[in-house]
Amino acid sequence: MASDFYSSAFVPIPELRWLFFDLNSYFASVEQQENPALRGQPVAVVPMLTDSTCAIAASYEAKAYGIKAGTKIYDAKKKCPNLKCVLARHDLYVDYHHRILAELERHLHVTKVCSIDEAACLLFKNDRLPDKAHQLALQIKRGFKKNVGEAVTCSIGIAPNAYLAKIGTEIEKPNGLVILKPGQYQEQLFTLGLRDLPGINTRMERRLQNAGVYSVEQFWELAPKQARKIWGNVEGERLWFRLHGYEVPEEQTQKRMIGHSRVLDPALRTPAKAYGISRQLTLKAASRLRRYHLYGQRFSLSVRNIDGMGWSAEYPLRATQDNFVFVKALAALWEQMVFDLQNTNLLNVSVSIYELCEHEQITADLFDQTNLQETNKNRSLTTTMDHINRRFGAGTIQIGTCPSTLSGYVGTKIAFNRIPEQAEFDE
Repeated sequence: MASDFYSSAFVPIPELRWLFFDLNSYFASVEQQENPALRGQPVAVVPMLTDSTCAIAASYEAKAYGIKAGTKIYDAKKKCPNLKCVLARHDLYVDYHHRILAELERHLHVTKVCSIDEAACLLFKNDRLPDKAHQLALQIKRGFKKNVGEAVTCSIGIAPNAYLAKIGTEIEKPNGLVILKPGQYQEQLFTLGLRDLPGINTRMERRLQNAGVYSVEQFWELAPKQARKIWGNVEGERLWFRLHGYEVPEEQTQKRMIGHSRVLDPALRTPAKAYGISRQLTLKAASRLRRYHLYGQRFSLSVRNIDGMGWSAEYPLRATQDNFVFVKALAALWEQMVFDLQNTNLLNVSVSIYELCEHEQITADLFDQTNLQETNKNRSLTTTMDHINRRFGAGTIQIGTCPSTLSGYVGTKIAFNRIPEQAEFDE
């Protein structure tokens, strides 16, 4: 069945073409690999060692008690009194990520890194028969066990397209291996719930149910135009085609924002100490901006205080990469924030640089030369700071001081759609 979204020549992929791997309880399994005493134990990885925080990852032993990412540690310990809480080490997870990719490359080229714990690989032609693909997957699993560690396991899905291969990793966990053969996988899909399909969240599930779709089988039976109507845009139709085994090209995206955020350690929640953290977050964001050879035209600050009240504002800029310009913008917003929130203690802070552009896209203002000398001086100082810190180590020269944190670094953490560069942990 085709729609005007695709030509009539568009057909499902008739062979196995993609292998997708998903690391099982990645952060927790790395901690179990590093510390054998944690193996077989319920483990929660946390941003700080306090019962008021939330788990950012949980081992399968902890998941058996109903503990998952986002569970309050106070509640988690009620469910599992012997829960082991481990402070997150994002630099370690990035290091393992690269070790895992290196091992995967020994068997099969990594076509796309999807997240810190997921990747998609296009199968070579001689590996596309089911038996060959199955043997390859087993080789990858043996390689992980031997060269990465026995505690770090993965689920592997093999299918005609990367979307279906990813679904395959969800069917059997942990340490699963599922092959969705062309034209023969519907019954495997129909055992899943709607929210097991990537791209369907709680809100979209409600919209599907409001349209009379309560199961994957019912979604499968829709016409692609009906899926588009339910979504309200073409993404519903794209998902429908992927589910039916078509190869749907991904749309290219551009970097739109660079930012860092942090939940503050209890000892760093006063405005004075939180400002030092926020300034360091700002400098790290500016450093990344320069590494990407981009310029920012807006800066924003967002905070939430201990009473749950949020505050955010932005500061317009001429296109810049300058440390000093961003710190000046932060100082102006910070002063206003402290006044508006009546100097209350803060729970988390976030800074962002956006409206990004390349140097060739900058239009100079011929009528504003008043700060040219200061601009050139600050640019020179920023370049010198980068050079010294690269040569002699992070923090050799910086603007102001930054309070020490429990994790040992500020701002750099793994997000769903971003894997930090190793250099960020040294900035």
